[in-house]
Formats: sequence, C-alpha cells, structure tokens
Amino acid sequence: MEDKIGEVAGYVWRYLEDEGKCSVSSISSSLDFPRSKVNMAIGWLAREGKLEFVDADRGTYVKAS
Repeated sequence: MEDKIGEVAGYVWRYLEDEGKCSVSSISSSLDFPRSKVNMAIGWLAREGKLEFVDADRGTYVKAS
C-alpha cells in the first residue's frame, strides 16, 4: 500500500508543479485516482513539507511549496 501511495504522491507533486494551486477534487479528477489515494498522497507530501495549503471562500487549495 505504501508503494502505491508513494506513486500517487509523485503524480500529485508533478501535477501541482505544472498547474499551481488546485483543489483536492480537481487533482483527483485530473489524475484519475480515487480520492482516498489522493488524500493519502497529499498527507504524505504535507508530512514531508512539500505542500502549502491555502484557505479560500470555496474551500482549501493545495500547492507545491
């Protein structure tokens, strides 16, 4: 399971570097991974200090730091 989460984390990281600030739902939709895996990958990257979270009126957005 950790291998799969790490793999998804790599896709999430590259996507955020290309696209900039995004919502979690847009990441899941664009990468075609289950939202649960994307959430785990975001947690993984956050723990490594590689993400910033931005609160906005319509929710929380994620961007690569």
